[in-house]
Amino acid sequence: MKPPNVAESGPGTRNAERRPPGPVSAAWLQRVALYYLERYSASTEMLRRTLSRRVDKRARLRGEDPSAFAEMIAATVARAVSAGLVDDVRFADTRLATLRRRGTSSRGAAAKLAAKGVPRDVVEATMRAEREAIPEAEAADIELQAARAYAKRRRLGTHRRPDTRALHRDRDLGALARAGFSYDLARRVVDADPDEVE
Repeated sequence: MKPPNVAESGPGTRNAERRPPGPVSAAWLQRVALYYLERYSASTEMLRRTLSRRVDKRARLRGEDPSAFAEMIAATVARAVSAGLVDDVRFADTRLATLRRRGTSSRGAAAKLAAKGVPRDVVEATMRAEREAIPEAEAADIELQAARAYAKRRRLGTHRRPDTRALHRDRDLGALARAGFSYDLARRVVDADPDEVE
């Protein structure tokens, strides 16, 4: 007698050989691109990388050369750009605002945007637009506000218990420096009067 819940081997079971996926086509790439862009905000380069990974995987399973589909990937990305689904400037704007709220320094934000494939000129223009969008007196405080947000999120400096602040001062300065903030700014945030921060 066969034990319960044990599948027999044969066609249609897990032991059967899997069929290779369908071929890479323009329609399939379009569906992959739309599905990805429905879920994530992306730069042009992020979309290209995602499509390349998906094509590499499918081509490998089919025993095909992924490089044969490079033009198809480029055409799919170009269609997404021309349709306004992907816009590096818009992506950089929204991503920079998010990074600033999280307490990311200018240096850190530029590095993170570059890692997402945003071209250097777009990054520079976005950061310049950020400074120009606020009054000149407040523009100098962008880094200070980011450093304070970072310290608050990581519980550094004034956000530690008063009895542990002095003990962790050097560690907190180092954390802010590694996050891309200058030593003077890090010292100003770590050594700030808690009442002034509030």
